[in-house]
Amino acid sequence: MADDQPSFQTALLHHDYVAPDGFAAFPPAVHRASTVLFENVAALRSRNWQKTGYTYGLHGTPTTFTLEARLAAIEGGTHCRLAPSGLAAIALVDFAFLKAGDDVLIPDNVYSPSRELGDWLAADFGIGVRYYDPLIGAGIANLIQDNTRLIWTEAPGSVSMEVPDLPAICQAAHARGVPVALDNTWSAGIALRAFDLGVDVVMQALTKYQSGGSDILMGAVITRDDELNRRIETAHMRLGLGVGADDVYLVLRSLPTMKLRFDAHDAAARRVAAWLQGRTEIASVLHPALPDCPGHAIWRRDFSGAGGLFSVLFDPRYTEAQTDRFVDSLKLFKIGFSWGGAHSLCVPYRIGQMRAAWPHAGQLVRFNIGLEDPDDLIADIEQALAALA
Repeated sequence: MADDQPSFQTALLHHDYVAPDGFAAFPPAVHRASTVLFENVAALRSRNWQKTGYTYGLHGTPTTFTLEARLAAIEGGTHCRLAPSGLAAIALVDFAFLKAGDDVLIPDNVYSPSRELGDWLAADFGIGVRYYDPLIGAGIANLIQDNTRLIWTEAPGSVSMEVPDLPAICQAAHARGVPVALDNTWSAGIALRAFDLGVDVVMQALTKYQSGGSDILMGAVITRDDELNRRIETAHMRLGLGVGADDVYLVLRSLPTMKLRFDAHDAAARRVAAWLQGRTEIASVLHPALPDCPGHAIWRRDFSGAGGLFSVLFDPRYTEAQTDRFVDSLKLFKIGFSWGGAHSLCVPYRIGQMRAAWPHAGQLVRFNIGLEDPDDLIADIEQALAALA
């Protein structure tokens, strides 16, 4: 360095330019950072990893804090933390509230990876995991033990679609000092006001409607309770959970259209479900907005919408091979997990192997109704039903 001028290479890394203030636009800025800079040593030593400031990219940037604030507002919560996937968000809740010797209650219709996570916690971490009838309601009081530390709910079950009585479960849980967590992914925080019904912690898979593009993996954990949030933030930090700024931006970009898309999915799904009710090949349509769905009365009381996900039970005369052929014969519906994207999906489930108690006969197939014309989707299903024979 000559005459106090840095070399060319150093000048590439160190520069004095700062963009002027006053820029405004609709999209939030995208801050990509691992290292966060401190003004001086005193600032470094006085700052902690909580949301009072910035310490390291893993613990948050203006971009991630913005999405967390917006998601909390959608749910009616006050605190939110992002996770790399919906399952990671479930694991975050489990590790925030459970330790060896504790007990957790999980609905028997829970999202399969959540069930597998519960089984792993029981096998390798010494946590008692018990599965309960999702329609148990206030009867859950009889299952709560002195060491029960968490009760999971899912409204509705994302495969078999039973709708639980959340206020009754929460009332019984709170009488024993047990927090209730809800997987609220099905309604996207739009059609169910979980905190108003007594739920303590809401988990969301942002992979679904919040993204809307079938291209993002992300989850969120939201609460109104300061003490519960402290435990969630501690677990979040200890587990080193982080999300990429570009993925966060894509979710932020999709949020303004989320309700419009959700309502469009809802209207199309109800039309397709109603048509399926009239088909002799279908024994039951498991759509919470229809009277045949278990918990329909609770759905009418607590929900304001339904989204695009529902299941059907085929008439028991049809074998698994036949219903698999039906799924393979679909043209517009693609075979794949998840929901909330623009494209319609269809997946067959071996529901009897997923549930401790499943009293219904017939093969179960789940539909995600996308944003195609519902008449075209109905025509696609109709031609595929012909393959059953």
